[in-house]
Amino acid sequence: MSNKIIYGLFADDEHLLDATKEVVSKGHTVEEVYSPYPVHGLDTAMGLKYSRLAITSFLYGMLGAFLITLLMWYVMVADWPMVIGGKPNFSYGENLPAFIPVTFEATVFFAAHLMVLTFLFRCGLFPGSSSRNPDPRTTDDKFLMEIHESDSKKITEIKNILRKSGAEEIKVKNSTLELLEEFEEKRKNQEKKIKLNSKKNKSLLDKIFKIIGKKQINKKNE
Repeated sequence: MSNKIIYGLFADDEHLLDATKEVVSKGHTVEEVYSPYPVHGLDTAMGLKYSRLAITSFLYGMLGAFLITLLMWYVMVADWPMVIGGKPNFSYGENLPAFIPVTFEATVFFAAHLMVLTFLFRCGLFPGSSSRNPDPRTTDDKFLMEIHESDSKKITEIKNILRKSGAEEIKVKNSTLELLEEFEEKRKNQEKKIKLNSKKNKSLLDKIFKIIGKKQINKKNE
């Protein structure tokens, strides 16, 4: 049997958290959760492992400190020794206090920027990636849970859990693309309705202006 994707849409983060705990406690795996902001405790409820992003941040910071130290030593001591305020730079250690601010800034710069790039690539959000949000409403005020399952009995059980936990919408799709196509069709239909309404309003205004214009002409004739 082909793998199905179950989507549960929630309007409240507490309901989402309760549903996640209930789904995981029943032995199912929550593949992904889309939310407009971080939900405290959601990673623990999903059973996610501790993020190793902090380790990469430390390594990037050490790399920045090493490179800037090497650069300052070469520029200020080895290649062209500077005599500033009568204090010659005969060694890096003798002038270490003067180099600490730059070392600190470089450490923070490398750690912050490289950590963000690592996060984006790890999440598949780099430029040109095929990662797409299956429901645009999760960028506003909705929360979407995604579960992959192939067993029809388990799918029914998961749907019941989501419904009891307060899910507003529950959909079972063959792929993420299928859900995206559905939302695209809805968006086009909404645009058509808006255009039709604007045309109706415009024609109504034209009629009103014509009536007003005729009344003014009649008054002048009188």
